[in-house]
Amino acid sequence: MIAALRHYDPPSLSERLRETHAMTRPLMIEIIETAGRRVPSLGQNGRTARLSRLIDAEAWADAALVLIELELSMWQVRRIAYDEGEWHCALSRARELPDWLDTAVEACHGDLAIALLSAFVEVQALAVEASRPSVPSVRRRRDPLYEPVACDNFG
Repeated sequence: MIAALRHYDPPSLSERLRETHAMTRPLMIEIIETAGRRVPSLGQNGRTARLSRLIDAEAWADAALVLIELELSMWQVRRIAYDEGEWHCALSRARELPDWLDTAVEACHGDLAIALLSAFVEVQALAVEASRPSVPSVRRRRDPLYEPVACDNFG
């Protein structure tokens, strides 16, 4: 498993995002360090520099969108809506499909950046689960009494 994902605990990070009221710099850095796989390995190129500038400016929603763009190249923002005091965000791999055919990952929160990052964390958790094999592999122990025998019939 990738070293960055080894210590990744999606339920606790999702829970922290649900419980927080506003985005902070330490929380954003923690999300990038724990759930981000590509940003640390990209070094300081143009897009990661843009992400750093957005974090320094505390432009949390823009920083979340750039993080999604960097980390989830196959995913796109399908929907951002504000309803009854909460932001609803949906990320999808096939944005052109109708809603009823698409398997979008949705999240909601009172803060737009936290709603976006909650959906991001959920997608990353799906990626971690998908990288595990569906059937666990078990190393076979050799039976000390087992001895291979050739049984060709030459007769």
